[in-house]
Amino acid sequence: MMAHSLIDSDDSHAARVGFIVSKAVGNAVVRNRVKRRLREIMRVRLDSLAPGALFVVRALPQAAEAEFAQLESEVTMLMDKAQKKLESRGRRT
Repeated sequence: MMAHSLIDSDDSHAARVGFIVSKAVGNAVVRNRVKRRLREIMRVRLDSLAPGALFVVRALPQAAEAEFAQLESEVTMLMDKAQKKLESRGRRT
């Protein structure tokens, strides 16, 4: 999986999360299962994102075969990495 993050200069809105799950991941049933899993993983972690944060997760084809725990650990790692990157470069508009 890949992740992209940004903190909007207008941090009056809550953190937002988006998902990209292309047809390369699998058929519609598989893509929807991956999206449901990712939504649940992010639902419990949304409060850890800063206000105004924009976080996009792009699922790669391997996500179709991954167990929930694998997806969860990878998303957690990506969030930590993104948070550190944002802190190191400051706010970007």
